[in-house]
Amino acid sequence: MEILLYISLIIFPSLGVFLTTYIFLKKQEDKEKKMLQFDLKKERQKFFLPNRLESYQRLVLFLERIHPNSLVMRLHNPAYPAKMMQSELLKAIREEFEHNVAQQLFVSIQSWEMVKKSKEETIKIINIAGNQMGTIATSTDLSSKIFEICNEVGQLPSEITIEFLKKEFQEYI
Repeated sequence: MEILLYISLIIFPSLGVFLTTYIFLKKQEDKEKKMLQFDLKKERQKFFLPNRLESYQRLVLFLERIHPNSLVMRLHNPAYPAKMMQSELLKAIREEFEHNVAQQLFVSIQSWEMVKKSKEETIKIINIAGNQMGTIATSTDLSSKIFEICNEVGQLPSEITIEFLKKEFQEYI
């Protein structure tokens, strides 16, 4: 019985020291992990923030360039028939989009979805205007119709998306 008492006098304090040491070392390890995660996050931000900034800039520029008014002013050619002008406007939107498709890597999923929706809505506006043109309609007729539809719509999807992108970007800086 005395041997058990001596053994318990040795084992219990040793077990207490072991548990205390284990808990202390575990807390240290957790603290080091958090510091490492913080440092990694900081390094990621150093890399991604400039790319993210550029992506937001490029997407805003894309949306400005595909704004119906902007497109018409940039691509208008009075010598074109309406259908040719419609085709040129749609081609420009496709090219602009393809040029900026990689920007989705640096923006939120919601932002990218809004950008795509803005592109589609702009295409719809152009197609609605184009479908209302007769066979002898000119690019000037189409341009006028596009401006008319834009005035009826009020705030265009591209304008709404630009506002959203600006707000979202402000959260990152």
